[in-house]
Amino acid sequence: MKTHEGTLIASDTRIAIVLSRFNSLIGDRLLEGALDTLKRHGVADDEISLVRVPGAFEIPLAASVLANTGRYDAVICLGAVIRGATAHFDYVAGPLASGLASIAVDTGVPILFGVLTTDTIEQALERAGTKAGNKGADVAAAAIEMVNLLKTIRV
Repeated sequence: MKTHEGTLIASDTRIAIVLSRFNSLIGDRLLEGALDTLKRHGVADDEISLVRVPGAFEIPLAASVLANTGRYDAVICLGAVIRGATAHFDYVAGPLASGLASIAVDTGVPILFGVLTTDTIEQALERAGTKAGNKGADVAAAAIEMVNLLKTIRV
């Protein structure tokens, strides 16, 4: 039996990051975690592109355009959708997740979901670098691993 697994070595890896400006207190912390992880694992500064979009709803379109350029090995999507007193959360979170999954399947480019979907800002802060670690860092590591995994499968 042949087992395929990705590694966390990122030589010659091109990464795009799509970051929502809405809830920037959270998004900026996720970005710091992602950049730190990418650099620690060997992704060069000039191999990282950052695209800022107004809100989480705009992330899938930017991710799709980036994935379809053929210039990136993975696209990391970062932001936060926090449930409030309105139905806005429901209209954004589900379509966002579905849209990103579709882009990954359609393009064959790993699209990493680093958009926090929480009930409160406190929960988001916990996942952006306090008690629960930094999910930006987690998805950056997953991006590197997926890029390397797909290389082993496609050989």
